Amino acid sequence: MLSNGTKLTAEVRKFSPPLLLDNDNRPLPDSGRDLALLRVRDGVYPAITLAKRDSQIGDPVHILGFPGVVLSHELLNKSAALEASVTNGAVSGFKQDQIGQGVIQSDAPAAHGNSGGPAVTDDATVVGVMTFISLSSSGSEVQGFNFLIPAKDVAKFLEGTEVTKPGESAFNPVWGAGIEALLDGHYSSAVAKFQEANKLLPGLTDVKRLLTEAEDKVKNPPPRPFPWAWATLGVTLLSLGAYGGMWGRRWWKNRFRVQPTQVIALIERGLNPVMLDVRTKTDYETSPLKLPGAVRLDPESAETANLNLEPAQLIVAYCTSPEEATSARVGNVLRARGFKNVRILKGGLGGWTNARLPVEAKSSLPSIGLEIYKNLSLGDIERRRFRAGEVIFREGDDPRGEAYVIHAGTVEIKRRLDGAERTLNRLGEGQLFGHMALFRKGPRSASAIAASDTELLVIRDERLEWLMRNRPQLTIEVLKELSNLVVATDKERAEASAVR
Repeated sequence: MLSNGTKLTAEVRKFSPPLLLDNDNRPLPDSGRDLALLRVRDGVYPAITLAKRDSQIGDPVHILGFPGVVLSHELLNKSAALEASVTNGAVSGFKQDQIGQGVIQSDAPAAHGNSGGPAVTDDATVVGVMTFISLSSSGSEVQGFNFLIPAKDVAKFLEGTEVTKPGESAFNPVWGAGIEALLDGHYSSAVAKFQEANKLLPGLTDVKRLLTEAEDKVKNPPPRPFPWAWATLGVTLLSLGAYGGMWGRRWWKNRFRVQPTQVIALIERGLNPVMLDVRTKTDYETSPLKLPGAVRLDPESAETANLNLEPAQLIVAYCTSPEEATSARVGNVLRARGFKNVRILKGGLGGWTNARLPVEAKSSLPSIGLEIYKNLSLGDIERRRFRAGEVIFREGDDPRGEAYVIHAGTVEIKRRLDGAERTLNRLGEGQLFGHMALFRKGPRSASAIAASDTELLVIRDERLEWLMRNRPQLTIEVLKELSNLVVATDKERAEASAVR
């Protein structure tokens, strides 16, 4: 069905079945590329060209299709079946299916009904065809992990068929010329081109919409530029100078910066960049996280430190300073020393963790601590210090909406049992405590005492709830901890009963 409501009878000319699995999760023998070539009656139709180059990590992706949730929405009229929905994202990986066929992973949202829809990039070429989405164990859709058949596999599927020039159509140049004329402000020319496109294929929704817009611009033209030509030229030159300077400064500032996803692409290409941790001494000592395999370089010794690296080695420096100021300074020093291939990680350590890329702990941290640090920005979280023996909170206290992570030191959890205070647990760096009172919405069930000089990170109730809802791995680690606590408590009760 075209967007003008025309229904076309289609004849299947070539078919490759989708990948199907049997009850033992093994591919069925006739599983294929999940593509079909359909023949409709001769005519002039819009067409999309297949991309010539292979996709790269981070390339923009726009998925066009007719998801069932939109088509069946009770609040939408029948026009929802005529106009495609568009979702946006990027290429996030390259995988293989169960029979070894390549697929492109994208975080662009998709749903049942999107299958077979084209995924286009910013130059309006097809980079892939939607083939399957991801489902949870309960059968619900998991967004962020959807998969495309690469354009090169579509081209291979078309080999030997009557389709020799995919994407070519008499409609396309007319339609494209109309859009260019509209964007350039040549409204009469745009009207003429859109009317020509409408004659080629009458009633298409997008053609009617832009034709109406162009006709309205002809009847009610936007205000003319200031009529004095020389004044206009002067203002234009002034503006160009200002914007040119602004964009020039921005380009100059970002010319050495790389996004986290670009670093992953460099690694996948076998360039093996050296990740250089150039955080200030204070920032380095107060954060337990670092990038996997990172080499530490104190920024104060960048001019003289022996790096044992070849001058041509690709180096990516990262820090936690605002606008990567420390990385930029160290990068200039290293380039002056002869290291010409130095890059700066945009966003620093925070940008890396926000991209959900792996990190590792400088010291031995429990799993729950590692997940918490990955999702906290230490610069904007409250810290509290306690001397050895100081009470953090007492059994029966109001929790005041606070949980804690031990940043440094040791904390003992104590409770009064049979008239005497007993030590239930001794917690170290990276461990979370005080959160159970928040879950129960009740008073503290035990006391917490600083066993040594201790520094705590304070996590407010609303922030902990947000992390639990949006960071599944942290939720899993908290559940593991609570499960271990239940088992330990049951064991302790059993042993106590046996003694009695």
